[in-house]
Amino acid sequence: MKLKTVISKIEEEISIRQAEDFDNVGLLCGVPDRDVSGILVCHDALENVVEEAVQKNCNLIVCFHPIIFSGLKSLTGKNYVERAVLKAIENKIAIYAVHTAFDNDFFGVNHGICSHLGLNNMKILQPKENNLKQLTVFVPSEFSEKVKEAMFAAGAGNIGFYDECSFSVNGNGTFRPVEGSNPFSGQQNIRENADENMISVIFEGHKQGQVVAAMKQTHPYEEVAHQIYSLDNKNHHSGLGMYGELDDAMEEKDFLQLVKDKFGLEMIRHSAFNDKKIKRVGVLGGSGAGGIRTALSKKCDAYLTGDIKYHDFFLAESKMLICDIGHYESEQLVTQQLFEILSQKFSTFAISKSIEKTNPVNYFI
Repeated sequence: MKLKTVISKIEEEISIRQAEDFDNVGLLCGVPDRDVSGILVCHDALENVVEEAVQKNCNLIVCFHPIIFSGLKSLTGKNYVERAVLKAIENKIAIYAVHTAFDNDFFGVNHGICSHLGLNNMKILQPKENNLKQLTVFVPSEFSEKVKEAMFAAGAGNIGFYDECSFSVNGNGTFRPVEGSNPFSGQQNIRENADENMISVIFEGHKQGQVVAAMKQTHPYEEVAHQIYSLDNKNHHSGLGMYGELDDAMEEKDFLQLVKDKFGLEMIRHSAFNDKKIKRVGVLGGSGAGGIRTALSKKCDAYLTGDIKYHDFFLAESKMLICDIGHYESEQLVTQQLFEILSQKFSTFAISKSIEKTNPVNYFI
């Protein structure tokens, strides 16, 4: 299977268009037309991981963090980034990163954390804004189902955990073909009355090209009357962070012990105890200080993330237990998640999970 085909299938599960604008996701190096012999899944595509891929005959590394992020102007092997990329290129190994595309995915990083903690009623903490659009098109009634099916197949009509969503209104349309036209029905210079359906569907903004193309390919008219609107609706099934609820409220110390046990932690940095039980929990894998105020607004009793700075802990305001469990530690489930997704998606070549250590942080106990 060609690399470009593998990437296309990965992006059916994890849309790269969900990534944050600052991020460097997708294919970082590699030739799209090269055949894939095996995939190695990892957290960071460091030099030791690339060597592992060589030993396992894997010529595609699917990683969480992008090894190439910014400022790369040359490849001379002067630092760990350049050494890893050079080694990959020299061994014809492609590197593909998902990072914030998987952070923003409903079933991505934060869903994994919530599930691991046993949380229920999970919702996106910080929904993505302004990436939804609505298409309205006028179609002859007898072609209505055909056009709807084409738009659904192109990715329109998905709302949360429902698909093939649309709304139709029947009405009477008029048009008059003039010189130069080649009308589907009617005659030039004579006004035509047509029994038409007005069909409306919602889609994510990055799907606009494919949805419009599918609609036009199946529409019988020479000139297709349609409108596209940008919606202010938030996409509540894509965004950073997630929150949910424990089955039973827990004392703060018991909750911290649960987190330590679940994530194999030696320590947790946290804000002062508030003498209140923990029921609703917010999470944001990686560097999540930016989600503290949102977690407070969602009335979370505790908030789990990494890379919390000294002054960030004051934001708790005695209303929420802020827990810094570590950057890597909060994302440690990602490799297994990606491994499971790819194993289900591909059966014609080997999928391996990296055994190399990439967490740069150690603790002296």
